[in-house]
Amino acid sequence: MKRTAGLFFVAILAGSVTLGAYKLLFEKNNNSIFVDEGATPFVTTSTAASAKGAGINEVDFTIAAEKTVNAVVHVKNMTVSSGRPSSIMDFIYGFQGQQQPQVGTGSGVIISPDGYIVTNNHVIASSQKLEVTLNNNRTYEADVVGADEASDIALLKVDTDEDLPFLAFGDSDNTKIGEWVLAVGNPFNLTSTVTAGIVSAKARSLGRNQSFIQTDAAVNPGNSGGALVNTNGDLIGINTAITSQTGSYVGYSFAVPSNIAKKVVDDLLEYGNVQKGILGVSTIPKNTRYAEEMGINEIEGVYVNTIEEDSGAEQAGIKEGDIIKKVDNVKVTKFSELTGYLNSKRPNDVVEVTVDRDGDVINVPVTLMKNQTTQVPNMGFVVKNLSDNDKKNYKLKNGVKITAVPEQYSRYGLVGKVIVQVDEDDIDDITDADEAFSKVSKYRRTSITLIDEDGEKERLIFQ
Repeated sequence: MKRTAGLFFVAILAGSVTLGAYKLLFEKNNNSIFVDEGATPFVTTSTAASAKGAGINEVDFTIAAEKTVNAVVHVKNMTVSSGRPSSIMDFIYGFQGQQQPQVGTGSGVIISPDGYIVTNNHVIASSQKLEVTLNNNRTYEADVVGADEASDIALLKVDTDEDLPFLAFGDSDNTKIGEWVLAVGNPFNLTSTVTAGIVSAKARSLGRNQSFIQTDAAVNPGNSGGALVNTNGDLIGINTAITSQTGSYVGYSFAVPSNIAKKVVDDLLEYGNVQKGILGVSTIPKNTRYAEEMGINEIEGVYVNTIEEDSGAEQAGIKEGDIIKKVDNVKVTKFSELTGYLNSKRPNDVVEVTVDRDGDVINVPVTLMKNQTTQVPNMGFVVKNLSDNDKKNYKLKNGVKITAVPEQYSRYGLVGKVIVQVDEDDIDDITDADEAFSKVSKYRRTSITLIDEDGEKERLIFQ
């Protein structure tokens, strides 16, 4: 019985092998495909797997890294501070603290062969001496050409007899969410380091109406001022910030877009300061109670809440309630996208603003103007330069008009009055106002001289 069962099993196995060989070697494939013309067409796709695998393995970072690492430098910021008094005797007999050196570090990007370097303002702030170390370990002393605190961009210069490797600015407006990028820095003077990630978001404001590129490429302290490049090696951003309770990388970082950084650098070289072209509109922040009541949270675009007096927007006929949809054919869905694009423009540049006005789409050319308004430090007043009408009404040639004040000063009736003097400083314009109010101290009295529309002068003393 067992022998019979064994023979039966061998016979089945032999038959299966014979049939399979015949199908494979001799039988022709006569399969036909029938297509019903009325049915949905199907497109065949390849199911073959790449020899490299899928996803990140398909991307070659080596070319971008080779282009970048030698153009990224280590920046050393050296300052000197006095020590603290250590006993009550120091207070009684006076304290002359010993000078203590402090060193801060960051990264920078060479942007020209003759030694111009862009970095972050916070990397070089309060520096008394700056040293720059290249990827080949050569060290140079650097000078500050200029800096802009608002954009956190600074420009340095080193003197060298030979051309340096450098990166040219790319076009950050072409950057796409999901695009692979490299963050290159020189954080510990150990030669340049490279990390990879993707663009997670664009036009992040971080609550300051700035416009950052957000990535998940690892950036840690010391990487500030380094390069963010795409896979072609184009410089699309200057790494600037991380948001972390520990101060270390936790999954995302932020970079100043290259178009903004390039414009700041050009302004610092040509004018010595940053020239900002202002549209002259304000909006209502989304996800607030008022925005919810107005239905603004559901709007795709920038809702125009107020228009600044004598601004380009007012002169062009933009109205309150308009919804800005595009600028120069660049789509904007939030205020940080609008300001991010305008930060690459200068006064007297003309932009085409596309607005939705009660369902009608209107294109409006707007000439950007120099900023006429500022919020002064320490006291927080919002003031503006005098317009021609203001000068006529107040019978003044110089001064700044108060347009808004913090809640604690609302009872003084300051709005609409003109500041002509702060302590002993005469005020001609918003630049004077910023400088004068920066000297205000809570430890001493501040005298502010004002003129109202009737020409009456008053002096207020603030403690």
